[in-house]
Amino acid sequence: MQGEMMAELPGMPSLGEGWLRSYIAKAGTADVVRGDVGRGARWWQSLFDGVARQSEGRLDMLQQRMVRQVRELGTAFRFPGEEVERPWPVSTMPLLIGEDDWAIIAAGISQRADLLERTLDDLFGEQTLIAGGALPAALVTGNRAFWRSQIGIKPPGGYHLHIYAADLGRDPSGQWRVLDDHVRAPVGAGYALENRLASTRLFGALQTRLHVERLAPFFSAFREGLSAVCRRSEPRIGLLTPGRYNQSYAEQAHLARYLGLLLVEGSDLAVREDGLFVRTIEGLKRVDALWRRIDSRLLDPLAFDAGSAIGVPGLMDAMAAGQAVIANAPGAGAVESTAMAAFLPTLARRLMGEDLILPNIATWWCGQDVPRAQVEARLDELLIAPAFSETPVGLQRGRPVLASTLSGEDRARLVEDMRRRPMDYVGLEDVHLSTAPVVLDGQLVPRPFTLRVFAARDANGEWTVMPGGFARIGDESDARATVMGEGAFSADVCIVGNRAVEPVSLLPQKLPIRRNPGTLPSRAADNLFWLGRYLERGEATLRLIRATLGGSIVADGGAALVPLTLDRLGTMLIASGAAAPLVHEDDEDEDDLFAEDIGETHDLRELALLALDGDSSASVATLMRHARSIASGTRDRLSADVWRLVDAPLPKAQSEDAEATLARAIELQERFLALAGLAAENMGRTAGWRFHDLGRRIERALWGCRLVRCFGGDDASSDDLTTLLDLCDSQISYRARYLTGLSLEPVRDLVALDPFNPRSVAYQLEKMALHFGQLPALGDDGMAEPHQMIFYRIDAAIRTATADTLDAATMLGIENMLSDLSNAIGSRFFLQGSEGLRMAGMTLA
Repeated sequence: MQGEMMAELPGMPSLGEGWLRSYIAKAGTADVVRGDVGRGARWWQSLFDGVARQSEGRLDMLQQRMVRQVRELGTAFRFPGEEVERPWPVSTMPLLIGEDDWAIIAAGISQRADLLERTLDDLFGEQTLIAGGALPAALVTGNRAFWRSQIGIKPPGGYHLHIYAADLGRDPSGQWRVLDDHVRAPVGAGYALENRLASTRLFGALQTRLHVERLAPFFSAFREGLSAVCRRSEPRIGLLTPGRYNQSYAEQAHLARYLGLLLVEGSDLAVREDGLFVRTIEGLKRVDALWRRIDSRLLDPLAFDAGSAIGVPGLMDAMAAGQAVIANAPGAGAVESTAMAAFLPTLARRLMGEDLILPNIATWWCGQDVPRAQVEARLDELLIAPAFSETPVGLQRGRPVLASTLSGEDRARLVEDMRRRPMDYVGLEDVHLSTAPVVLDGQLVPRPFTLRVFAARDANGEWTVMPGGFARIGDESDARATVMGEGAFSADVCIVGNRAVEPVSLLPQKLPIRRNPGTLPSRAADNLFWLGRYLERGEATLRLIRATLGGSIVADGGAALVPLTLDRLGTMLIASGAAAPLVHEDDEDEDDLFAEDIGETHDLRELALLALDGDSSASVATLMRHARSIASGTRDRLSADVWRLVDAPLPKAQSEDAEATLARAIELQERFLALAGLAAENMGRTAGWRFHDLGRRIERALWGCRLVRCFGGDDASSDDLTTLLDLCDSQISYRARYLTGLSLEPVRDLVALDPFNPRSVAYQLEKMALHFGQLPALGDDGMAEPHQMIFYRIDAAIRTATADTLDAATMLGIENMLSDLSNAIGSRFFLQGSEGLRMAGMTLA
């Protein structure tokens, strides 16, 4: 509010203008804001004014709001070797670039992508560049990303590159220089998109007032470009991911969802008769193109690294036959090496007859005598970097280093290895980077930045450049700043113009209406099914914990439930796997966990605590870990709300007493109920939802059988029946229906046989019948499949049962059949590895 008051005083600058003047005063001459304002640009003034209005003078609060937006979007990444994802760090302040400067950058990026495409075409074709001496043979053949097996193979569609990225730096003079090329599997387009989404949510109409170019046309062009080189008019395109533990898996899931691509792993795919197929619940379905995010070496164990466990055997055969487009083609990494940059200026003149619009930072490859001598003579002035992707012995961390900053031992090691294997090293010009504003500790401060820019082929095969990208902001002031490290930020990059930008969307103006939800890969169905089972199991376990603690807390000198009922609750916690069994010397029947003569009452508080936080196979903590792992591998099919609830940590224990544990159980159960509500109300009624709901229904029916066995026996007490109704959430239904009190057979009927009770076993079977009626069949002969036959037997057993005959043996038989049904569903629908790719009736479509 203080900023608004200052803006009203005559002759006083606005808060935003004051911030801008203060920032320019402390920024160096190489700062991008200082340079743009010095040339008369007005966009930074508009941005600072907008930030001032949004923050009301509190930049720290604005940064906190940005962090919340990122978490709501689910944007995350991992550092190498880490298992836990981190929120993607986004700076509040975007990087603004004027449209005139951007026109030069876009032209330079398109030119560079075209140059790399022509170079690859020659390297895997006639190889005139090597024969003519423009490229040293050792530079190509010494690169592990160059695959001789690809020589002479023309990629389907004719292009090696479909998407390209480059890291740029702005030097103190204001010139943009290329720091790195990325062609194997460029990372970051999804982060650029998510940065823009977060920034738009934070600033709203400010971007419209700044005339910021939109990103949607770039992604639309990329999708259309991939489709154009496929053989079918409506191709099926997949994004091939290394899996959920990859550093940028969250970005990949977001891109697949945004672009409408199948997110697939190697185990989802199979090659048959030189065609590429995805394993789905309906059989094998043709895949026309893959946007790969795994290294070429791991793509096909039959063509490259035989030890690869994440590739697709025979994929290169499908590509060579023209049946599968791979973006980017294997071997593209041959032009990605740092050493290649030393030769690109010459190649541009030879292949294109022009100089590079965006020059490299000066690079010397030590594999040649003259450049090596120059690097040795200027060792303390240059950055020393790996020539290829492998880390040489002299560079411990695999990143560029300034030799002048090394200790005596490290410097000696570097010099020794450079003389022993000079071809593994390059020298790089130590270009200092421009700075841009970032919010730190509530203050605007200048920090060095690099810019990652993306280009993709459109439907005509021409390069289109994303109008933006993402900036990496850190502490390093030279080329080492291209890596996202500890303490670094990313920032949205906005291209600002002088005219209003027309609203656009990823969707074309005219699109034929369709209600087919698309292809469901077997792995995704498997994940959704087991996610449903684990979540339902967790909710049932929490009901047990609540009943155990609620029934054991002493009130007026006595427990709420009789000891035998309490002991059965403890036994259920053990039988379910939620808590480890407590061993007693006088146990007479260790095999029957539902034995009537249990013996000494369990320590219920300890069992409940173990069931909540312990490491048993079915404790709530373990089930949540399983659910989180499964959900992370199906993130492209789950909403951000579902992922946030699954990914949230368990409530921390404030104490271990019964009341505190009960309070945590109640809090957690509310989370599970929210997840169930999201699944019931927010998930589209697709095959994916059916498998998720099937998992829940089977798990709920299994628990219903177990609860009736334990608490609904012929000797059940009133406390047993009360507990059974509570655990099946049927207390209100029973009281409304029966006014004379508890009776065994009516309770049994309500929780097991009543098809109108949403918690009964019979109700779960009715819902399962609806799902099975909608899921695809293998053949058209009308004969029941194995999983259907098992289901019919279960359904008949429940329909013909009566409450007076519903004993433990009957419920155990139904429980066992339900387990068989779950296994049969997995065998039929969840095809993986080398399992039945050609099951009877399964067609290649």
